[in-house]
Amino acid sequence: MSNYQQILKQFDFNLDDSVVSQKVAELIDKNASANNTPEVLKLIHSCIDNTSLNTEDSKESIWKFVEAVNAFDGSRPDIRNVAAICVYPNLVKTVKDALTADVRIAAVSGGFPSAQTFVEVKIAETALAVIDGADEIDIVLNVGNFLDGDYEEVCTEIEEVKAACRHARLKVILETGLLKSAAAIKKAAILSIYSGADFIKTSTGKGYPGATPEAAYAICMAIREYNAKYNGKIGIKVSGGIRTPEEAVNYYTIVKEMLGKEWLTPDFFRIGASSLVGNLLKSI
Repeated sequence: MSNYQQILKQFDFNLDDSVVSQKVAELIDKNASANNTPEVLKLIHSCIDNTSLNTEDSKESIWKFVEAVNAFDGSRPDIRNVAAICVYPNLVKTVKDALTADVRIAAVSGGFPSAQTFVEVKIAETALAVIDGADEIDIVLNVGNFLDGDYEEVCTEIEEVKAACRHARLKVILETGLLKSAAAIKKAAILSIYSGADFIKTSTGKGYPGATPEAAYAICMAIREYNAKYNGKIGIKVSGGIRTPEEAVNYYTIVKEMLGKEWLTPDFFRIGASSLVGNLLKSI
């Protein structure tokens, strides 16, 4: 039996999606309204990965994108700046050169958003992004291999990219809209954590459905159970289609109820978004 099969045997994947949906709905109905406060919205702002992943991105457009983050720094003493700026790997150096705010730099890597390229390319792309200044790397799980049950290939790839990250933190994107079931999402999360992921991320927001409360719930289950067994505190990032403060508060609520208040910091909770920043500030 492989190491990957042994690790999976320690967790329960017998999940009923209808039951998960019911539990999520009850959790949100019971707690979300109490969390929809200015102080929570301010905290959520500090947990955003402010993202620009567009075909038309250029050095000039990203420089302006960074300048907006710089301009916010200190303009509202009661609101911390976003957690990170997330861009394509070839634009990390532009962010590094333009950035004056105390904000991390994240790069999508490894053949984003499909992950369909050579492992050697994924490793090289990750290493180059880190050299250029990336503090965090977001890669996509090899979903094809996962669905085929080739867990060794899936995990080995994550381990090799993790090694290329050096000091940078690694976020593994599960593409939950493609995995669909809570059981598959939880299994992919466990394998990713075992292989070295520092964060589990829901979605790319490209081509498949983005984050859902049910997907976030399944990931939180994996993180909570893994932490209980191995004392490994892993972060969660939700992304893909999160635009309104109400949606953000729902995800905040799930993380708070499933993992506890200690996860509600930029070190362990992120929301990947572009339009959410402005909408949050309007609500605050």
